[in-house]
Amino acid sequence: MRRREFITGLGVATLSSWPRAARAQQSAMPVIGYLNAGSVDSHIQQLRFFRQGLNEAGFVEGRNVAIEFRWAEGQYERLQTMATELVQRRVSVIAATGSTASALAAKAASTEIPIIFSVAADPVEARLVTSLNRPSGNLTGVTTLSAPLVPKRLELLYEAVPTATTIAVLLNPTRSNRQTPPLEIQAAARSLGLQLQPVFASTEREFDSAFEAVQKMRPTALVFAADALFFDRRSQLGALTLQHTIPAIHAYREFVAAGGLMGYGGNLLDASLQVGRYTGRILKGEKPADLPVHQITKTELILNLKTARALGVTFPLLLRGRADEVIE
Repeated sequence: MRRREFITGLGVATLSSWPRAARAQQSAMPVIGYLNAGSVDSHIQQLRFFRQGLNEAGFVEGRNVAIEFRWAEGQYERLQTMATELVQRRVSVIAATGSTASALAAKAASTEIPIIFSVAADPVEARLVTSLNRPSGNLTGVTTLSAPLVPKRLELLYEAVPTATTIAVLLNPTRSNRQTPPLEIQAAARSLGLQLQPVFASTEREFDSAFEAVQKMRPTALVFAADALFFDRRSQLGALTLQHTIPAIHAYREFVAAGGLMGYGGNLLDASLQVGRYTGRILKGEKPADLPVHQITKTELILNLKTARALGVTFPLLLRGRADEVIE
C-alpha cells in the first residue's frame, strides 16, 4: 500500500512539475517585439520574408523564439503606447516596421533594447542614427530610400502624362504633422513647370472627401505619399483613382499589383528579409552599433497596363522599356 501511494505521489509530483518546466522553458525563449504602423492583413507577405530572415539565422517562431505583435492600423498616435508595452514586456529586440513613426516611437521608448527598423526615409535625416555605416546607440536597420525618390516619381508620372499641368499630392496630416508636400517634390515640380495641390486624408473615412476635393481641383494626375494608412488601403485607393479617372503613382509594387497605375521605389520584401536577418543576428549577440544600416539601392519601376487602358493612358515605349515589371 505504501509502495502504491509512493508511485501515485511520484506521478502527481511529476505531472505537476510539467507546467513549471514549460513555463521556465517559455520564459527562457527570447521574445521579439514586432511594432508596425499598419495592419496584419496588408503585411502577410512581408511577415513571410521577415520569418525567412529569422530562419536563416537559426530562429523559428514557436520553437526557439516568440514574437509579440503590435499593429497600429494607420493610427500613428497608438505607436508610442505600443512601443512602451513592448519595453515593459522586456522583449529581447524590437523590429519597428511600416513607417518611420514606428522607429521613432521605439527609439523614444528605450535606449537599451536593440531596435531594428525598416523605413522609407533617410535614417540620418530622420535622426534614427548618426551614421549609416556606424550607427550609434541601440538602433540599426533597413531603408528603402523611397521618401527621397518622390521627385523621381513625379518625373515618371509626368513622362506617362506629358499633358499634366497640376499634380495633386495625397498626404496624411497626422504623419509628422505633414501639411505641405516635401520640399524635394516642390523643387521637382517647379523644374517641370507643374503646380502642386496638397490633399489630406488621415483616416479611411476621409478618402471619399479627399477624392471629392481632388475632383474639384481638377488636377491632371496624383502622387501618393508613402504612408502606412495608404498602404493598408491600397486596393480601395486604387479603385478611387479609377472611379475619378485620375492617373496616380505610388511608392511600391504592392500598390500597382492592387490596381494602381504606376509604382517606383525599393522592394519591401527585400527590406523585410533583411530586418529578419538583422533581428536574428542581434539575438545571437551582435550589437546594433556594429551592423551598418542596410540600403535597398535597387529601385523598381512597375506599370499596370490594364489600369492604363481604363484611364486612357498610353505609356511611352521608352518608359515601358525601362520598366522592371509590366502587369498585363
